[in-house]
Amino acid sequence: MADSDRITVLLVDDHSLVRRGFRRILEDDPSIEVVGEASDGETAVDLARRLRPRVVVMDCAMPGMSGLVATRQIVGETAARVLMLSMHAEDTLVRQAMEAGACGYILKSALDLDLAAAVKRAAAGETVLDPAVAKETVFKGERTRGLSQRELEVLQLICAGQSNREIATALDLSINTVAVHRANIMVALGVHKTAELVVYAIHHGLVTLP
Repeated sequence: MADSDRITVLLVDDHSLVRRGFRRILEDDPSIEVVGEASDGETAVDLARRLRPRVVVMDCAMPGMSGLVATRQIVGETAARVLMLSMHAEDTLVRQAMEAGACGYILKSALDLDLAAAVKRAAAGETVLDPAVAKETVFKGERTRGLSQRELEVLQLICAGQSNREIATALDLSINTVAVHRANIMVALGVHKTAELVVYAIHHGLVTLP
């Protein structure tokens, strides 16, 4: 595989042993290249600007600048996809990470953690949620309160067949934000595929057809 085809990754964690372990896991996959490491949020933001990795594997809790703040800056200034790693499954943290622009949230403690697969999914534009946090309780209240006006706007464009990139352009949002809205909508409505989402939305009158 040509170097230019590899998924470049920046590892961010304040524990060197953890970074070393993750580096070994990732570099066992020939399609992934770890291009840098950072032990704090400030360094992570600086390296993301300079190295322009496709994916940043970001520790949530670090001294100094937190992973959440660093994620918001990196997503705002680069095209990197940020995959949040945490020891904690609290829904508040998951929501904060996604609102900061992370494209996924996975638990370090997961016995079946496949970090390389998660990085590939992130690089491919997917939203990656650990099964332990990808439950309705993560986004509790979505179903009962209904969809927000912004979520309804995103849903209308999804049903019109537009991609995340096209929706982002139309609504002046980041692609990551659109992906989060799409994930939230699916969780709120209890559907798992775009086709199901479109059928549900039309059947329940959530969108207007041309």
